[in-house]
Amino acid sequence: PAPAGHAGSCSLEFDLATTLVGQPLVRQQVMKGLREFLENPNPVKPLVMSFHGSTGTGKTYVSSMLVRHLFRSGLQSPYVHHFSPIVHFPHAERIEQYKESLKRWIQGNLTNCGRSAFLFDEMDKMHPGLIDVIIPFLGPSWVVYGTNYRKAIFIFISNAGGEQINNVTLALWRARKDREEISLQDLEPAISKAVFENPQSGFWKSEIINEHLIDLVVPFLPLKHHHVKQCVISELVQQGLEVRPAVVQEVADSIPYFPEEEKLFSSTGCKTVASRISFFF
Repeated sequence: PAPAGHAGSCSLEFDLATTLVGQPLVRQQVMKGLREFLENPNPVKPLVMSFHGSTGTGKTYVSSMLVRHLFRSGLQSPYVHHFSPIVHFPHAERIEQYKESLKRWIQGNLTNCGRSAFLFDEMDKMHPGLIDVIIPFLGPSWVVYGTNYRKAIFIFISNAGGEQINNVTLALWRARKDREEISLQDLEPAISKAVFENPQSGFWKSEIINEHLIDLVVPFLPLKHHHVKQCVISELVQQGLEVRPAVVQEVADSIPYFPEEEKLFSSTGCKTVASRISFFF
């Protein structure tokens, strides 16, 4: 494939800065991790990132943007592999079979191309125990099953931890702490509890956590009203529609916000923006 290396990371940084709304922490974390990884000709292990946050805050958007910058055909690239528990691993009783096929699939694809990307969607719906079969591919080792896999990228995407991230962000807002000042240290304990210590989570009792194989835990903050307006404008531009301030305001106002008293954060992030716009045209 054609991994984009340094040039790709520069244009990715520009795109994250200009099109990803309200996520300063994500921008900073993803760029730092990716740049260090791509600039290292001999990484000791693959890059493993875990994205957490509520619906519509940009997790899928950032992962597809990242892949688009690293592979010529983006998500369509034969070197990019996307797993969804509902589509690929729907039946709990077939978990042993899934484990075997997942391990073979990753091994086979890394043999074809060491610089492959693997996206695991909805980790909160993944059967506990299933994901541990990929542990041999995530750690620092030279060769696994005859494959050199240290240039691969793994991204786990999860709504788990979203509620806790929202609660911490709200508490910090009430304490007059600006969004830009929120640090990873503010959020990590809450995410850990919700994601890694939760029996319902795909990471429950996972050795991936115990062996510290995740390089970056990336929290996506809840979006405020003015962020939603930015999403509406972007969507109008993308659809080639006229950006009318009244429409932007109405679409943003039509989305539910929480908590009940302050109506501060969008309950669905920017997720329903595109479908709501269609009512106005």
